[in-house]
Amino acid sequence: MKKSTIWLLASVMAIAFFGLLYMQITYFKTTIRMRGDQFDEAVKRSLYQASKSLEKDQTKKFLEDGIAAAKKDYKKKQTAYIPGDKIVTQTHGATVTSIPGGVYVEEYVTHTEKINPPKAVSLFPNRGSKSITSASFEMQEVIKQRYEYQRKILDDVIYDIINKSVKLPLDQRVDYEGLHKRVENELRYNGIELPFRMAIVTYDDKTVFQEDSFVVTSRQKVYPQILYQNDPVEKSNFMRIYFPDREHYLYNEIFFLGPSIIFILVLLTTFIIAIYLIFRQKRLSEMKSDFMNNMTHELKTPVSTISLAAQMLKDPSITKSPDVFKHISGVINDETKRLSFQVEKVLQMSLFEKQKATLKFKEMDVNDIIFSVANTYQLKVEKAGGRLDVDLEAEKTAVSVDEMHFTNVLFNLLENAVKYRREDVELDLMIRTWNNPAGSKLYISIEDNGIGLKKEEQKKIFERFYRVSTGNRHDVKGFGLGLAYVKKIVDDHKGTIKAESEMGKGTKFIICLPIIK
Repeated sequence: MKKSTIWLLASVMAIAFFGLLYMQITYFKTTIRMRGDQFDEAVKRSLYQASKSLEKDQTKKFLEDGIAAAKKDYKKKQTAYIPGDKIVTQTHGATVTSIPGGVYVEEYVTHTEKINPPKAVSLFPNRGSKSITSASFEMQEVIKQRYEYQRKILDDVIYDIINKSVKLPLDQRVDYEGLHKRVENELRYNGIELPFRMAIVTYDDKTVFQEDSFVVTSRQKVYPQILYQNDPVEKSNFMRIYFPDREHYLYNEIFFLGPSIIFILVLLTTFIIAIYLIFRQKRLSEMKSDFMNNMTHELKTPVSTISLAAQMLKDPSITKSPDVFKHISGVINDETKRLSFQVEKVLQMSLFEKQKATLKFKEMDVNDIIFSVANTYQLKVEKAGGRLDVDLEAEKTAVSVDEMHFTNVLFNLLENAVKYRREDVELDLMIRTWNNPAGSKLYISIEDNGIGLKKEEQKKIFERFYRVSTGNRHDVKGFGLGLAYVKKIVDDHKGTIKAESEMGKGTKFIICLPIIK
């Protein structure tokens, strides 16, 4: 797959994901805003209903007090009896009682006029029509006078409501605990069962009443409501409430918000990891292709040389010259070793395709292994114009290792030291061993004075196929597998390896292995 195709797919995935993320966030914000608006509307409706109920109670109280006061001023009691089945109803200040054959009306009047009932009422149309008309007119006049009087009383009561109620102290007009309960009931009726705090303030923001726990922070929303709508502006009193747990209540209603955010983060993490792995696999694929191309060339060269040398040996004249025969035999031997080395590199690469290498562990003395490797590699170091020193300070050296692979680890590290030496100074190699104070670990260091590594390169040198930029010289061959192989073998030995390096001063590799107790 081309790199441009991967970038295109990654861009499409990124656009789709961030579009989905934007829509999800917008939906969350819209939902929370709608929930907040519904909550605010329910609270305002509840406060308005509580205010109206408070006003109705005040009106009812003043009406009852006005009627009671009017009854005390009544001076006279009048009784009337209307025979027959004709009914006269007094709407205010009267008690109506039905009796057989008629109605008994007990009325209270404040004027001194005496009204006498008609002595007799004729039930026939041709008799006494004048008396009936006169009696009916007199009754209408009496009802009219009573109506006007009762209306005057009602007007006086309304006037008292308008004027006297405003002059009363607020604590005589409002029962604060009752108001709190009234608001609580209205909120519950509108579906809000949430604790709230209440305060009463005047028009100029002076506090008249305040609950002990009424403490408003900058983020909390306060809901105001005028207590009595008909009070003058300069006499108005406001009720203020707020909900300490309003935000928690709104977000708690949207219970799916938390899991949705978690899933979005998981999706984002998966997306980033997927893109990273795609590019990493692409890079590994390219490096593997380069490795196969280089390996093909490297394998082809010794095979061609061996084939040519074998053809030369078929020439009878060659066998007659011992020096030439010896030279050709040496070439075949060298190329065979070179071919074996390249095959070993392929085998090393095959280790990375498996989950774990098959190792044959046995108890060995690391100092003996290092001494043997140093003796073998001494000639090559001297040939490169350097020297190799060994300092075996470790006393506890018994470890469980695979001899072949662990020896290859040491050879790889020494080979890198020779490859990346500095041309202007003499190569100086040092192999040291020592134990930690507790005696549970064995440390092995291989230090050189070569070209060194950059900090960013030190983090990548143990990756497969990675080679530092300074190593791409024609006189330095390799495939970027050596240190990756070293780290894998050390890890399989339950050990650790790290590199300490500085550009122009050299590199030190430190291996740590557990001691056999």
